[in-house]
Amino acid sequence: MQKHPRRTFIRSSASLAATLSFSHICNSSAADPPKQPTPVLHNSPETLVTNPRVTLKFGPERMILDDGLQPSMLCTQAGTLVVQSQLSTKPHPQQRIFYPYALKTVVSRDGGDSWAEFPLAPGDNGVNIEGGIVQLRDGTILALETYMTPGERPDDGRGLLWTSTDDYRSLQGPVEMTLHIPGAKFHGSSDDGGRPLAAMRLHRRVVELPSGNLLTTIYGWLQGDSEPSGYTPTMMKTRCMLLRSTNHGRHWELVSTIAVDPKIGTEGFDEPVLVRLSKGPHQGRLICQMRTGRELREAVSDDEGRTWSPHQPRIFADLDVYRTDLWAELFRGFKRNNQLISENPNEYIGAVVDPDLLELRSGVLVAAFGVRIPPRACWTIPKHRWNGNYLAFSLDGGDTWSHVVRLTTGVFTTHYMAIEETPRDNHLFVAYDFGHWRCKEGRYTYGRPLQISTA
Repeated sequence: MQKHPRRTFIRSSASLAATLSFSHICNSSAADPPKQPTPVLHNSPETLVTNPRVTLKFGPERMILDDGLQPSMLCTQAGTLVVQSQLSTKPHPQQRIFYPYALKTVVSRDGGDSWAEFPLAPGDNGVNIEGGIVQLRDGTILALETYMTPGERPDDGRGLLWTSTDDYRSLQGPVEMTLHIPGAKFHGSSDDGGRPLAAMRLHRRVVELPSGNLLTTIYGWLQGDSEPSGYTPTMMKTRCMLLRSTNHGRHWELVSTIAVDPKIGTEGFDEPVLVRLSKGPHQGRLICQMRTGRELREAVSDDEGRTWSPHQPRIFADLDVYRTDLWAELFRGFKRNNQLISENPNEYIGAVVDPDLLELRSGVLVAAFGVRIPPRACWTIPKHRWNGNYLAFSLDGGDTWSHVVRLTTGVFTTHYMAIEETPRDNHLFVAYDFGHWRCKEGRYTYGRPLQISTA
């Protein structure tokens, strides 16, 4: 993100407020040579934990977005797939904080066989849908910009909200989105790259309750949160919080803190994902899974988020990130910043990142997550078999995860994933990436369809 002092909200300008449609796509010059397609690395899924009731049928891997990393995704009621990833280029200059890399959104209306770029007005960076994108029961799509910046009063924040009512053929907005968190702390931390940060981050999923109210998650700080991150001392460990909106996302109020503990992980609690169970013995339960910089943590609520269970590690398929003995030989003598990583737990202990969580209409729960072995040296030596992208399945409302599959292993990836159910029950589309920010072997977002059968 760009270096700025305290960020201020930009009133909607003509270019930002304009409706964006596919009629605005600019064609390449006839003189431009055709770009050669990037070959896709094909992976064979590996089952780590087997539930005999679960059968998975994977479709072929497909290129979604060349150069794209760290996908976010929506599948609409009509089956339209919307995927956004970060590019290697810089964003257009703007006053309001934005992601340090440009973002591109592509859309497929044929199940992922072909993809078309969603256009932006000249000079517009668009919306970073990592903040959350959802289609409500009435068909309206809401897209939330991830950064919430300081408002006029100490406990208030400001964000941006876009809408679509035509199956993501166009976007209207942005309009101002407001936030109220008593004791909010927007200043005093950098991001993980050491850049000054005056914002909190909305993240992942928006849940529409039966009442029509919306819930979503944010990570940031309250007054008194000042524990430095283990690997970036200028970054303060964050907490995860639950927000509620009673007016379709225009204003959000704090409901509760989901998890906070200055002793946990290297990052505190961040990158939360929220799901609400609609079936089974835990009907109505909220489950939140969160990154910590080490193991994944989970908390649940049975009262619409007013109170939460104590957070606990959620370990899938015995993938214990503290088992450094399992990769000691591979990284023996390896140094980072002139220090042996074996002597630095922040560089040696593995990490689970960016969980996604989805309840299918059948009631099956699906979790997606990445495992980094180790947290940053994995982009120099990616060969350890645990290093990769995973899917896990629960048939009992998240009590147990009895079927776990590794999608990629021992290859370059940022370990970020996205999952969505299509209009066909138990049919998913899964997006993930190859490469990383300095990868000489290339980088792209790809994905595949997946059919789930349960006996």
